[in-house]
Amino acid sequence: MQTLANWDGGPGPWILFFPLIWAAVVIGIVALLRRTVWRRGPWAAGARPSGDSPLAVLGRRFASGEIDEDEYWRRLSVLDEQFGRKGGA
Repeated sequence: MQTLANWDGGPGPWILFFPLIWAAVVIGIVALLRRTVWRRGPWAAGARPSGDSPLAVLGRRFASGEIDEDEYWRRLSVLDEQFGRKGGA
């Protein structure tokens, strides 16, 4: 009777674990990079207004239905006159 410890026919079934180990290492590195380094890049924030900027507040109020379309465009033109848009966004 042959056991895995005394098997002389080659590497045996244990050879199947090495690709699984390498796949786990690569997936772990990618997951670590996604959680840390790649989130801090310039592409992470995007080009849309965020926080409490006047354009973001105006957009949220329009999206929630607090103001109608005419009011949105009127206030947007006032903001454009006062602050101007950056990058045509």
